[in-house]
Amino acid sequence: MSNFDLIVLGSGPGGYVTAIRASQLGLKTAIIEKESLGGVCLNWGCIPTKALLKSAQVFEYLQHANDYGLVAEGVDKDFDAVVKRSRDVADGMSKGVQFLMKKNKIEVINGYGTLKPGKKISVKGEDGKETEYSGNNIIIATGARSRELPSLPQDGKKIIGYREAMTLEKQPKKMIVVGSGAIGIEFAYFYNSMGTEITVVEYLPRIVPVEDEDVSKQLERSFKKAGVKIMTSVEVTGVDTSGDGVKVTVKTAKGEQILEADLVLSAVGIKTNIENIGLEAVGIATDRDKILVNGFYQTNIPGYYAIGDVTPGQALAHVASAEGILCVEKIAGMHVEVLDYGNIPSCTYCSPEIASVGLTEAQAKEAGHDIKVGKFPFSASGKANASGSSDGFVKVIFDAKYGEWLGCHMIGAGVTDMIAEAVLGRKLETTGHEVLKAVHPHPTMSEAVMEAVADAYDEVIHL
Repeated sequence: MSNFDLIVLGSGPGGYVTAIRASQLGLKTAIIEKESLGGVCLNWGCIPTKALLKSAQVFEYLQHANDYGLVAEGVDKDFDAVVKRSRDVADGMSKGVQFLMKKNKIEVINGYGTLKPGKKISVKGEDGKETEYSGNNIIIATGARSRELPSLPQDGKKIIGYREAMTLEKQPKKMIVVGSGAIGIEFAYFYNSMGTEITVVEYLPRIVPVEDEDVSKQLERSFKKAGVKIMTSVEVTGVDTSGDGVKVTVKTAKGEQILEADLVLSAVGIKTNIENIGLEAVGIATDRDKILVNGFYQTNIPGYYAIGDVTPGQALAHVASAEGILCVEKIAGMHVEVLDYGNIPSCTYCSPEIASVGLTEAQAKEAGHDIKVGKFPFSASGKANASGSSDGFVKVIFDAKYGEWLGCHMIGAGVTDMIAEAVLGRKLETTGHEVLKAVHPHPTMSEAVMEAVADAYDEVIHL
């Protein structure tokens, strides 16, 4: 039986980053993975979807070449080639993680890991053989998968999840997307751009419901302009896959309605991978599909930790990585501070992109803040107009008394790269006046942040 200072169960952006940081700190480290290094994010999530979305964006550019004074005739898509490029990008990144494991002298154990009492893990390989490993510390980073609705059971053919949506052999003519969070919206944008007729069905009153209300309204306008049909306050009550396509029964304010399509993408959230990994045998406490941990990711059983989607924090790749680094630094005896979950950026990579951090306007008011709100539309931005990307805006929310930057919400081209300014500013407790007096380059999309702050303080120049 091999003994390690640390064993990480799962190699997603939480697991592999954790393993590397542990190795840097001098811990003898092993990582267990049942599929491919990099987990869902790298192989079936964050990375390959961005490759698909980039292909869709380039296709849109070519279709609108006239807008830029260019001529591009006979422009068409090769759906198979688009999917292949996405898989090639994911495969390349997975090989990169393999290289990082070797570089950092981390032992990679392939197989299905099951937790055992006494800080041990049993790993079953492809050959069925089981090997037991022990570690002074064990970190659970098994991630999550697509959640299924009872009324919309996935069959992988006509009712699919995100994995199947990335590797369809044939592009559907009509698709229904159930759920309008990041996954649903990104695939709705991709397939609509490729020419599929898309209907988005959302149970709540607005799409991207966790975002600021102004952002939801803007995205709905942009999507409808692009030909996407949006249905909100709608519940899926049944599905019929007996025919050539699929019929989805939905309940609306006006009564029941049947929607028809070639297939349905179920994008109604995620389900954590905590079943059959030995939690019960070890005695690790869970609540509502999550492993309970303290601020340093310790479970109720000494020596066992959990990070990423299996814990109560936001289910985002960058959160899992940050949690893992913090966890192993604590294990190694370093002085660390608990993660500020109120300053985690959220990004959706549709077009226009969405990025946000902190409180929405409604949340700020509910929290009792006297607020200043500023908004700057990209339609007034020189760079946005020159780029042909004038949809969207930057919205900022400040505490009127102390100048604290309470929230920042963006929708537009490239905003997922811009949101880091707000994250860093909030981390450093920057005030509105400090942002306003920090000279931003012109012409850029990023100066819209400064202009929005100026609007909040009645100093806006370009509106």
